[in-house]
Order: sequence, then C-alpha cells, then structure tokens
Amino acid sequence: MPSGPSPESSGSPQPGRFAARRRRRRRLLFGVLGGALVGLLLVPVAVVGSVVWVRQSAREHVFAVADVPAAPVALVLGAQVYPDGTPSPFLAARLGLAKELLDAGKVRAILVSGDHGSWAYDEPGAMSRWLVRHGVPARLVVQDHAGFDTYDSCSRARRVFGVERTIVVTQSFHIERAVTVCRRVGLDAVGVGDDSVRRFERAWRWGGFREHFAAVKAVYDVFSRRDPVFLGPPEPGIRDALTG
Repeated sequence: MPSGPSPESSGSPQPGRFAARRRRRRRLLFGVLGGALVGLLLVPVAVVGSVVWVRQSAREHVFAVADVPAAPVALVLGAQVYPDGTPSPFLAARLGLAKELLDAGKVRAILVSGDHGSWAYDEPGAMSRWLVRHGVPARLVVQDHAGFDTYDSCSRARRVFGVERTIVVTQSFHIERAVTVCRRVGLDAVGVGDDSVRRFERAWRWGGFREHFAAVKAVYDVFSRRDPVFLGPPEPGIRDALTG
C-alpha cells in the first residue's frame, strides 16, 4: 500500500520551523527595543553633560554691564526681526545693551551678526538701523550677514572680521552657551546677558528650555571644528571702525 507524502515532501510547515522563526522575531524585537532604550537613556545623559560643560566653561566669564572688562568690540547675536523690519523685543533688548556698553566706554565698535539668508529677511540690517536711530554712529556698526547660528557668528567674528577680544551680548539664558562657543573658537570673550524681556514669560521659558538641547549642538560644533555655513574672505569692517 503506497504511503502518503512525508512532511518534508509535502511542503507543509514543520513545528520546528515555526519555533525558529518565533525565536528570530523575538530576538529582533528585543534588539530594537534594547536599542531604543539605550537611545532614550543616552539623550538625557548627553543633554545634562553638555549643559554642565557649557556652564563650567562660561564660569567667571559672564558679568553685569558695570563689571564687565572692556573689550574693543561688542558682538550682538541676532534674533527675530518682524516682517516690517522691526527688531523683536528680545533683539531690541540686546541692541540696547550693546549701546549701553558703547556709551559706558566698555566697547569701541559693535558687530551685529545675524541671519540674512534671503533678501526679504535681514537681521543685521535691522540691527544696524536700530542702533543708528538710537544715536550710535553708523561708522561704529559693522554687519555680519552670515551669522546663521551662535557658532557661525562666533567663528566668523574671529576668522572673517579679525576680532580677538569681545563682549558677547544676548539674553541671559543664552549667554553661557554664547560665551563658551566664542571662547572655544579662539575669541577672548566675556559676556553680558539681558534680563529685561523676562516679562515675556512664555517666550522666556521656551528659550531656557531650548538651551538644554542647543548645548548638545554646541558640543558638536566646537569639537567637530566645522566651518561656518558661509565663511568667505576676510572683511576689514571692524579694523576700519576701530581705527577710523
């Protein structure tokens, strides 16, 4: 009597094969979950470590206006400009602080550095106009049109404009990172931070929260030693402002 087809010849799945597939799928799932868990654990470690590094690096280099050591140049970092060309309150506060430094004899020129990535949006142009309208001589204001972020502004101040010593000006929640980045790219930098716009509570809290993650980017930027988005040739604006 002919026998029926064996399991091997019938093509029917065998229990052992099902078990092997289940084991492979289980290992894959555990691997994915394990990798995700490690990633979730590394994020807070990276954030905390970066924030501590930024704060330690900026220690003893952040001052009040009355106490900050004099430097030839104030470096004002850009912030939002409204569609009509008006600086936002945060940016206007930075510019007011730079004018205060100039009036007090703490600096002799002002470098305004911001985003001018399109013709329709011009942070340094708006910053320069604000300063001139408020009594700063135009010859003392120099524009950096490729300060797309803090690292680019600091790096270009040193490599393009030839700044060696500077007082960095921004909001107080940002000042430690700004000073740290500037010092790490070769500037002898100290900083003063503005607190006057703390009244905009939601924006202020968001700025402080964002700094935790921006610190991670700062670590990458300074240790990778990347070039700015746009470097370009040396520019004589600061030299002319200081000697003119």
